[in-house]
Amino acid sequence: MTPVRVLAVASEVYPIVKTGGLADVAGALPIALKSHGVEMRTLMPGYPDVLRVLTDAEEIRRWPDYFGGPGRLLAASRDGLDLFVLDVPHLYDRPGNPYVTTEGVDWPDNGVRFAALSRIAADIGHGLVPAFVPDIVHAHDWQAGLAPAYLHYDSRPRPGTVMTIHNMAYQGRFDRELIGAIGLPWSSFDVHGLEYFGGISYLKAGLQLADRITTVSPTYAREIQSDEGGMGLGGLLRERASVLSGILNGIDTSVWNPETDPHISYRFSAQELAFRAANKAALQQQFNLDASPEVPLFSVISRLSWQKGLDLLLETIPTMLREGMQLALLGSGDRDIQDRYQAAARANPGRIAVVIGYDEILAHLIQAGSDALIVPSRFEPCGLTQLCALRYGAVPIVSRVGGLEDTIVDIGEADASGHDATGFKFAPVTVDALAGTLRKANIAFHDKLTWRRLQLSGLSSDVSWRNRAGDYAALYRDLIAARRP
Repeated sequence: MTPVRVLAVASEVYPIVKTGGLADVAGALPIALKSHGVEMRTLMPGYPDVLRVLTDAEEIRRWPDYFGGPGRLLAASRDGLDLFVLDVPHLYDRPGNPYVTTEGVDWPDNGVRFAALSRIAADIGHGLVPAFVPDIVHAHDWQAGLAPAYLHYDSRPRPGTVMTIHNMAYQGRFDRELIGAIGLPWSSFDVHGLEYFGGISYLKAGLQLADRITTVSPTYAREIQSDEGGMGLGGLLRERASVLSGILNGIDTSVWNPETDPHISYRFSAQELAFRAANKAALQQQFNLDASPEVPLFSVISRLSWQKGLDLLLETIPTMLREGMQLALLGSGDRDIQDRYQAAARANPGRIAVVIGYDEILAHLIQAGSDALIVPSRFEPCGLTQLCALRYGAVPIVSRVGGLEDTIVDIGEADASGHDATGFKFAPVTVDALAGTLRKANIAFHDKLTWRRLQLSGLSSDVSWRNRAGDYAALYRDLIAARRP
């Protein structure tokens, strides 16, 4: 097996910095690729949380002026990951999460902050670090979208480029005047380059100029070629359909493992499902829900947004209450949706409970203790929480979109698909369809044999990176072969 070197470029990497599923992928994929002969190093920004944990990082380059201030390139290893870190304090040493201020507003210089990340990725691609000259530069989402552009507009020989879309809704759109400040030629302001409705888009640049495009599920790869699903870029993706593929995400099954998980009250396996009851009791206690093993406890772990369909779930709360269900929700996002869920919890103590924010440890207990996990997204590139639910015996209730469609087998379709059912799917994405599916799930919950079959089928599903990493390795090798003279 021919060794392959890949530089991944990501704005967040679990377990160092995480705001969403991108970090999980960026943290797990490099480790999974090792068994496929791929050496991947990941470039990320030097946020305060990054530098705080990488105390033994080695400085390998220094600049007196990097996009307006001093900067360094560091190398480090952490949790099995080999990292490059761009330490530019005037761009990254600030409070808030990687993208927004503590007030939740985008940093006004985000265009420069992530252009700097892409610029150094291109330089590494050209051999800035002689000990690691990559065959491929793999850019994740708009924050890394300019890496293929910097490489494309440079006359030197370059590595192959891959652009992965984790969510089409986030496109990195900025004013055209930024082009000069970030060091790209004005010729790049073109329909075949960065130009996008009179401005520029970092995501569009990556999709236009990368050698290969991937997204995180086969169904989403089809959806984004439509005008609606492509969110302004559907035509471009139809033109580039021959280099576009959908590869399902996996999860790190060493982190998400109910047999060894230190964050749950009682560890269990498929042969010991009865022990899930102890986790359910602990979850009910933590959320101040009425203690009862016979009440169906449904959960949500999500960003609270229109995309995630959490406004629709709010409208089904009367159905859930009539049907005798409990709801435990962990998430944050849209202020109005947050307020409405908190109001519902105050009005229904013991039945509905809400924790605003994100708590990785609590998320593990929710997966281990809830009977079902609800993911009612209007669109969902892949989704990871439903994969964790399968791993922990929580039955997914999901909309028929994107990766949710690809990863869950509906209770009514097992025979047709040739696979055992693992959950419930609904369409269209409406209040009525969701409410009807919740009622169907409630009936199934009280049929202990049916529910146990769903749980066991989920537990036996392969949600790991094992095969998915192999698909990426094959993509890299195919690209390298296609670029040979």
